[in-house]
Amino acid sequence: MHIKKVKIEPSWAYCDEDGNTLPTKVFELLQQISENGKLTDAAKHVGISYRSAWDLLNKSADFFEMPLVDMQRGRGAQLTPIGVKLLWSRKRINARLGPQIDNLASELNTEIQHILADKPPALRIHASHGYAVSLLPEFAEDFQLDLQYKSIGEAMASLNRGDCDLAGFDIPMHHVSEKIKDSFRKHINPEQHKIISFVSRQQGLILQTGNPKNIQSLKDINNPDIRFINRQKESGTRNLLDELIQLDRLDVDRIVGFGDEEFTHSAVAAYIASGMADVGFGIQAAAEHFGLGFVPITTEYYMLACRKKALELESVTKLIQVMQEPAFQRKVASLPGYKPINCGKVIEVNDIL
Repeated sequence: MHIKKVKIEPSWAYCDEDGNTLPTKVFELLQQISENGKLTDAAKHVGISYRSAWDLLNKSADFFEMPLVDMQRGRGAQLTPIGVKLLWSRKRINARLGPQIDNLASELNTEIQHILADKPPALRIHASHGYAVSLLPEFAEDFQLDLQYKSIGEAMASLNRGDCDLAGFDIPMHHVSEKIKDSFRKHINPEQHKIISFVSRQQGLILQTGNPKNIQSLKDINNPDIRFINRQKESGTRNLLDELIQLDRLDVDRIVGFGDEEFTHSAVAAYIASGMADVGFGIQAAAEHFGLGFVPITTEYYMLACRKKALELESVTKLIQVMQEPAFQRKVASLPGYKPINCGKVIEVNDIL
């Protein structure tokens, strides 16, 4: 039985203090100019005439009181610094707010299902944001999945309150200190919980394209000439980074930008790609998604925790079947740095602690 799902695709409006609005089509045009360097080709890809493209750029230049594109004979079209920043502002908005928008869509789909009384309850997953976990709704064709992105602490607390059926979390494959183990022992109990293996993913340094600062290892972020962008304290990635920093005996007070935080891997990568930082710590898939460099540091597991009784739910059985499907595992394996290791295998809590 196919269950129809609703997606939310937002449209951002840029307005000045006088109420003038920047035409939204300009973002598509800037993206195409950035990719091919010709206004004629860009206009064709966007589906407008060359003259309309010129009018759009002129209106945008009036809006900012400066040009967004530099047109020179024999050199084609290039984005000006403000044009580059404008294009990246949109990408950063999508990277930062995308998970929250996905949460709203999931809530809407759940409410629709509640109205349809003949539908079984949705399987509720609270999990930290990731490229593999975001694939699950796409493959959940015959059962309803309510996926909400939360920090690890929030997801685990939701599991123990009964607000979700499964809680996603990431844990290092190596460098698992007693501090990290204790943080999980607060939430998961070998007598009450089980773990569903999911994927492994590569964590490391996300770098500007071409690595202009020649960053080779984590120790290089202690250089005062290098700008860093961090993850929030509640994330598993931040916990892992703090462990690695302690192992390398780095001085966080010397890391420029250590107090600046983003809430997803994609947001960190977009921040770096926009030129606002030189390096961050995150997953390989995010780096490659934004065309950035990557230095692998370590590997971590991404898993799902549940109460033992949840394994009796039909929806959990179907989810495990999805995880074990070759088509799903091939999709996971196509993500840079991801591997479907023991994907869908139920294991004991003590196996990871």
